[in-house]
Amino acid sequence: MHLAQRALRRTASAATVALLALAVGCAPQPEEKATDKASGATGETCAEGKLSTQTSGKLTIATDEPAYEPWFKDDKPANGKGFESAVAYAVAEQLGYAKGDVVWQSIPFNKAFAPGEKTFDFDINQVSISAERKKAVDFSSGYYDVRQAVIALKSSKAAKAKGIADLKGLKLGAQVGTTSLNYVNDVVKPTQQPAAYAKNDQAKSALKNGQVDAIVVDLPTAFYITAAEVTDAKIVGQFENQGGTPEQFGLVLDKGSALTSCVTKAVDTLREDGTLAKIEKQWLSEAVDAPVLK
Repeated sequence: MHLAQRALRRTASAATVALLALAVGCAPQPEEKATDKASGATGETCAEGKLSTQTSGKLTIATDEPAYEPWFKDDKPANGKGFESAVAYAVAEQLGYAKGDVVWQSIPFNKAFAPGEKTFDFDINQVSISAERKKAVDFSSGYYDVRQAVIALKSSKAAKAKGIADLKGLKLGAQVGTTSLNYVNDVVKPTQQPAAYAKNDQAKSALKNGQVDAIVVDLPTAFYITAAEVTDAKIVGQFENQGGTPEQFGLVLDKGSALTSCVTKAVDTLREDGTLAKIEKQWLSEAVDAPVLK
């Protein structure tokens, strides 16, 4: 009896599929639609201003607090000033969201790419794309190619360093969870345990107070720190990119987010049409070259 019922169901199901195929012709099957929606790949899913965001009609963007220059201006992400604030609003515009539709949210740096469901649509906070981080979150394509740099007080022995070997015996510091700290551990490999700080402000204070000989930050931040915050410090030099590919900052999204492909498409468009280059020239033009530490 059960076998007969199953056969009947299969026959009915096959008939239904055949009728549907005749009705819709070459239209995508439901399975394909579901796949596209999950990856954010279809034009319908990326319809301007109509994405499946945290709040309908709004785009929630997260960053850390305080928001440092030159990435943000005056610690106010919503003012559109500073490189990352300008990039965030350019991406929002590409996605069909006006400035008034953007909602900012404060998220600590490490929490942005930690495992777990996110409360934002994307995070922008100098987060370098890495294979390890991709295990927990999605990334857009890169919106900025970055190098890491070493800062030391002008009067210190660290300021005289010409290469990586000269840094090995020094007490170095960097923000925890950053590629800056990775460069300290994996490239310099100092003989002393490096100091890891929750925020760059703490690293800067440690440098000023002589608790560390030098700190490592990304190059644009290094130029800002030495020009405006620790003026008796200098950029000792920058590291070469490791592995043959440039380190890049990417927008962080929830793992498997339906928005990932839409946001990536927006970033790619901004790179291809020159918008990212214009924003970089406006807000990071002072981040010129620095000696390479080899």
